[in-house]
Amino acid sequence: MAGLGKIFLILGITLIVAGILLISFHKMPFIGKLPGDILIRKGNFTFYFPMVTSIIISIFLTLIFFLSSKLRH
Repeated sequence: MAGLGKIFLILGITLIVAGILLISFHKMPFIGKLPGDILIRKGNFTFYFPMVTSIIISIFLTLIFFLSSKLRH
């Protein structure tokens, strides 16, 4: 049961961090406006793909899951 407790603890901490980030997301001016994010505007059409922002979020999540797997062992 101790293993299940660690999993719930890690999941809870991850959800709290994700909740804080979502609440304060609009206050972070650099998210979604990094160099390398693609923005195309032509008339009525707007295409936006946050490439660099996605890479940074991916690296952050990879570190979280890596550290959580180290805590499990």
